[in-house]
Amino acid sequence: MIKKLSSGKVREIYEIDGDKLLLVVSDRISAFDYILPSLIPNKGKILNQISAFWFDFVKDIIPNHIISTNTKDFPEEFQKPEFEGRSMLVKKLKMVPIECIVRGYITGSGWKSYQENGTVCGIQLPEGLQESQKLPEAIFTPSTKAEIGDHDENISFEKCAEIVGTELAEKLRDKTLAIYNKCAEYAATKGVMIADTKFEFGLDENGELVLADEVLTPDSSRFWSASDYKVGQAQKSFDKQYLRDWIKSSGYNPESGKAIPQDVIDTTVQKYSEAYELITGKNFEK
Repeated sequence: MIKKLSSGKVREIYEIDGDKLLLVVSDRISAFDYILPSLIPNKGKILNQISAFWFDFVKDIIPNHIISTNTKDFPEEFQKPEFEGRSMLVKKLKMVPIECIVRGYITGSGWKSYQENGTVCGIQLPEGLQESQKLPEAIFTPSTKAEIGDHDENISFEKCAEIVGTELAEKLRDKTLAIYNKCAEYAATKGVMIADTKFEFGLDENGELVLADEVLTPDSSRFWSASDYKVGQAQKSFDKQYLRDWIKSSGYNPESGKAIPQDVIDTTVQKYSEAYELITGKNFEK
């Protein structure tokens, strides 16, 4: 039995036989919590394949939800070319209602908050940090999960513990930091700095914590070029920060429904492809 459960900002989610899901990653892109009208060609394949790479890379730290990425293992109606490379058959989990954000460098909203009061999400940081500086150690800064069109809300660890319980909150924090530290160390050997990212987790039928959704993609992370990195300024990135910056500088209204210029689409595709190729060491095959 197959049922379409949702069409999110980027993913289509289908329920298979009640205990499995099929995730199909589209070429849609969102910014500032709005789905933009223009597609980014092959973006879905890049996101899906880079996630698959990272899921496998951290399987020694935590199990993940993947059953198969091979369309031959999918239900018959999904064994079609349009699902190749952009789909995953996964275990259905009870998702934890927390976005597990980890920051290794001070940038974005964290930098703005630090300038105002020396803290990020209630965590006191050392004085004198500069924009984009590496933090003494990565910090866990959870947020609530918002519905489409609403904004996620940063919360303290204490609030996270109130929502999911202290034991699970501690497990989320510890696994988030362990995954980030291993992946950031690896990415650094490829000339990529992972400034921050977010993870999502679920509980399986035995109540065990499982890594789910997407992992360290250009949609969920800030990837910087190590060769261009300079403390004290914003950085060149391999993620959708380029698109966010273009929206801010151009005055484009994400709610307007107007198409994104082709050169902006092309540059976004290039940045996503470059992130995939640097991290996996493979050429992206369309």
